[in-house]
Amino acid sequence: MAASLSLSPENEALLAYTAVVSKELLHAPGPDFLDRSFGPGSRPPQVLRSLGALYHHGRLAGTGYVSMLPVDQGIEHTAGSAFGPNPMYFDPENILRLALEGGCNAVATTFGTFGTVARKYAHKIPFVVKINHNELLTYPNKFDQIMFGSVRQAWDLGATAVGATVYFGSEESNRQIIEVSRAFEEAHALGLATVLWCYTRNNAFKTADKDYHVSADLTGQANHLGVTMGADIIKQKLPENNGGFRTLKFGKTFPAMYDTLSTDHPIDLTRYQVLNCYAGRIGLINSGGESLGAGDLEAAVRTAIINKRAGGQGLISGRKAFQRPFAEGVALLHAIQDVYLDEKITLA
Repeated sequence: MAASLSLSPENEALLAYTAVVSKELLHAPGPDFLDRSFGPGSRPPQVLRSLGALYHHGRLAGTGYVSMLPVDQGIEHTAGSAFGPNPMYFDPENILRLALEGGCNAVATTFGTFGTVARKYAHKIPFVVKINHNELLTYPNKFDQIMFGSVRQAWDLGATAVGATVYFGSEESNRQIIEVSRAFEEAHALGLATVLWCYTRNNAFKTADKDYHVSADLTGQANHLGVTMGADIIKQKLPENNGGFRTLKFGKTFPAMYDTLSTDHPIDLTRYQVLNCYAGRIGLINSGGESLGAGDLEAAVRTAIINKRAGGQGLISGRKAFQRPFAEGVALLHAIQDVYLDEKITLA
């Protein structure tokens, strides 16, 4: 049951917006989403069973929406920077506790975390085992996703799904695409679902004026590649601008990408991401972003409203939840989920 949402005027304004691309073009989330989206396809029955376990767990069970807790920052950002704000999370068990008490569909974290607590929690919440990472101990730092373990190891840990990241646009992206595509093929053969972090990464994508790593056109194309690679769920950053291909003068474009398929409104920018997930046949979950302190709750609710109204399938929010006191983290996750449980918040 959703609590009564108290929204800021800015978030209230998002509820009145009508998107430029009709919602009728989308495969919208709903209780029958798995049947509608995956029923006609080639996913093995064991993969559908794993997806069913993920979509039918936690406070959003049976709605077609997803709330995940991701904690891979101990490797991606250094453990001290990730867990310094709340040192209780140096103990991996507290990550699982937060996901459970936070009512999440699943918890996405590392081989190390799951390896310490798998027997205690594998039957209590779906595991998404992150199989590759960018580590920052190499000097000078480099930005490359490398494998930390195998799909079979994830299966042995009791995983429901494997997760991976590709840095689309990077010099290493071709190798990452090949590695992750093969891993996802193996995961499906073993009956595991797949979640892909479709991030763009290239220093040239950031100009003096804008950061096009979060442009709708670049991230949308990353989503499209991720779906093609066999992802069952796409994770993407919320878009903040558009026109990356035009400004950076690469790739292929068409005027409608900017004139009729999107505007500068965040719901339209995000709907373009959903369109690139095969019109929503594969669910788009947006990331919650870094923790900035007192405004985190309102920002998280705003992101959830944008994602839901655009046709997305949920949020994967980590730092805003685990970099604060435990009870506040639980409350923040519940506030996100309340957006998806609120029937008054509909597709734009």
